[in-house]
Amino acid sequence: MAKRRTIEPGKDVNEAELVRGCVDEDRQYQALLYQKYANKMYAVCLRYCNTREEAEDVLQDAFVKIFDRISSFRGDGPLEGWIRRVMVNTALKSRDKRMMKFESGDIEQVDEPQVDEQVLGNIQVRNLLNIVSALPEGYRMVFNLYAVEGYSHKEIGDILGISESTSRSQYSRARKLLIDQVKRDSTL
Repeated sequence: MAKRRTIEPGKDVNEAELVRGCVDEDRQYQALLYQKYANKMYAVCLRYCNTREEAEDVLQDAFVKIFDRISSFRGDGPLEGWIRRVMVNTALKSRDKRMMKFESGDIEQVDEPQVDEQVLGNIQVRNLLNIVSALPEGYRMVFNLYAVEGYSHKEIGDILGISESTSRSQYSRARKLLIDQVKRDSTL
């Protein structure tokens, strides 16, 4: 039977206490962890999913995994980074259930788009997120993994089962589509 503690109202729980409470399967600590990270992690899920409903499912699945595996958190880095990695991996596994198409090609075949900094400065973050979410799925996955999560093209290739050059070309094409859409939106 798990040891139960009571969290004093208004008490700030540090990361180590939060993890320990979740390892002990204390529902108060699990609820606290969920409340602390759910909104931010939902935004992560939205970047990898096609619909809000799918993102909600991924979020729920990922938190189940987090609570099941929290004892494996070693504390080598921040808890939020570990949680984010579980979210991204769960979203990527979810996409395996869907058909995702990558265009084959080499990076040499893609023209690098020119970015007008003034146009980019005028775009709202919400609009940019909407444009990213409208990218074809393969482009969106590579763009998010590279530009947002910081994976290398080699790591992305390993994760998605594609070549490093395909990852690079997908990213370059995603950037071109994003820039073209931002330019179109700024002239409206």
